[in-house]
Amino acid sequence: MPPPLPAPPTGHAQLPRAREWPWPTLSCLLLAATLLAYLPALGGDFLWDDEGHVTRPELRSWAGLGRIWGEVGATQQYYPLLHSVFWVQHRLWGDATAGYHLSNVVWHTLSALLLAAVLRRLAVPGAVLAAFAFALHPVAVESVAWIAEQKNTLSTVCYLGAALLWLRFDATRRPGAYAGATAWFVAALLTKTVTATLPAALLVVAWWRRGTLSWRGDVAPLLPWFALGIGAGLGTAWLETNQIGAEAGELAGPAARVVLAGRILWFYLGKVLWPVDLAFFYPRWTVDPGVAWQWLVPAAAALVLAGLFLRRAQGRGPLAAALLWGGTLFPALGFFDVYPFVFSYVADHFQYLALPALLAFLAATATTAWAKRGWSPGLGRATAACVLAALFVLTWRQAGHYRDVVSLYTATLARNPDSWAAQLNLGTHLVNTGQPAEGLPHLERARALRPDSPEVLNSLADALQRVGRPRDALPLADEAVRRQPRFAAAHNTRGAALMTLARPEEGTAAFRRALELEPGLVVARVNLGWALANGGRLEEAVAEFAAAGRLAPTAPGPEFKWGLALASHGRLPEALPHFTRAVELAPADPEFRATLGRALADAGRAAEARPHLEEALRRAPGHPGASEVLERLGR
Repeated sequence: MPPPLPAPPTGHAQLPRAREWPWPTLSCLLLAATLLAYLPALGGDFLWDDEGHVTRPELRSWAGLGRIWGEVGATQQYYPLLHSVFWVQHRLWGDATAGYHLSNVVWHTLSALLLAAVLRRLAVPGAVLAAFAFALHPVAVESVAWIAEQKNTLSTVCYLGAALLWLRFDATRRPGAYAGATAWFVAALLTKTVTATLPAALLVVAWWRRGTLSWRGDVAPLLPWFALGIGAGLGTAWLETNQIGAEAGELAGPAARVVLAGRILWFYLGKVLWPVDLAFFYPRWTVDPGVAWQWLVPAAAALVLAGLFLRRAQGRGPLAAALLWGGTLFPALGFFDVYPFVFSYVADHFQYLALPALLAFLAATATTAWAKRGWSPGLGRATAACVLAALFVLTWRQAGHYRDVVSLYTATLARNPDSWAAQLNLGTHLVNTGQPAEGLPHLERARALRPDSPEVLNSLADALQRVGRPRDALPLADEAVRRQPRFAAAHNTRGAALMTLARPEEGTAAFRRALELEPGLVVARVNLGWALANGGRLEEAVAEFAAAGRLAPTAPGPEFKWGLALASHGRLPEALPHFTRAVELAPADPEFRATLGRALADAGRAAEARPHLEEALRRAPGHPGASEVLERLGR
């Protein structure tokens, strides 16, 4: 049995007990403040890899749910609880992004409430201030406004829930509390394995409370948690390297990683204390342990930690906070390879889980110092309100960057113009939304910044192909395939260029190769169908269009090309339902409207054709096809 707890814990001055906010009041205020702060992002579009996390069509059935749990590789990362929650959410609101954004806000608010509960149980001053600071801090925006980072918000709920139940177990030693805490910890690991740091954090908390650790009371009960955490962490590290593509690059060697870790720690501390100029992609540093000054950064961190250790007799709180913050950040300090290091060694979402510990320390320190000096409590509350209001405004502005792809990457490039990833993603988005000429400069800039990237080469080749420059596109696609032979999208781009250059056999072969490598690549299947239709093999083409439709039932492209293929072979009655379906799926597309109107006119259904042709002209004034048919019908 652990020794009795001191009251108050060492590291804080004795404070008069303040009236605690009732939980219903605190919950409503936190939720309202967080919702308002994130209002600009609540209707935001899917970003970057969001569609890789929202449940794919082949996983939306009950059998798909079984695959989420039983098949490593069925989802982007093996986080089955996370993807089960996404599975449920897709059943509730499908591809409507507002539901996912609202869920993230709710998880984030719950985490803030759990933080307040944990701090109250530990008798840490400023618990409510810390909870509001966490809910409104702009560093959290990347995790809350980005749908894919529901792994952060949900795992933190499980992490703090496990911590709260562990504290109950620590006080009562009841097996039920231990079992509940363990279940929540397992849930956290199944959502994101960075939560494996929790048992070490709990030992730090136990040391802070009692000044010592008991093997039987503190360490032994956490040994199963350490085993679970290490196992989950090793599994994730293996997947990052072998499935996702994380690599060491210039970080091969322990010296470079130590230098990087020190710089990351100071960077994150700076962003918490002065949260301005936040970016989706930060500049990627050059890490060189051969440069003497770079060692000053980790040395400064080590000196600070040593100083806190030597002063632990005057108060264990600062050292405990530093250990909690740095220890929770440990998986993101560069000692393990993670895929985002390709873009930058730091990202706001990497420090989301560590943020509560640092904010709790800052809130406790400020609250204690204010009380010790005897300053007015009312003035203290006003000062805290001003700080929170500033955080609210910064979060509201930062959340606005996550409205859509263009807003996000435009804001990123304003702060980091040499981000090849932002140039690539913005250029690719513009190309895919029918603006290849606008996307081309961004992709050319991305190539100048990252000339050896297969992704950049392929995206630039695709843009060149779409603006009618297949001869320029083909060498780039060839180079992308040479650098990454199993890059299915590059084989597809290569096939499109070959078809435009009147080399249909080679183009068809390239599409088939793309589908061998990635059977679910819808665009390659549509392109193969179109190539087969143009080669007179209509039935084979129809089979490809049908397969594409099953893979992407809400995509208008397969339906439109299917209709065109049938119409070009004189099967207009069969084509009409596909044109109609394409318009239903993309009612704002003037080309779909004009094509459906022409087909209806050719079928002798002028009255039905006219509204579609007029709508096409309204959306694209001067559309030649729509104008021509309307003239023929007689305006």
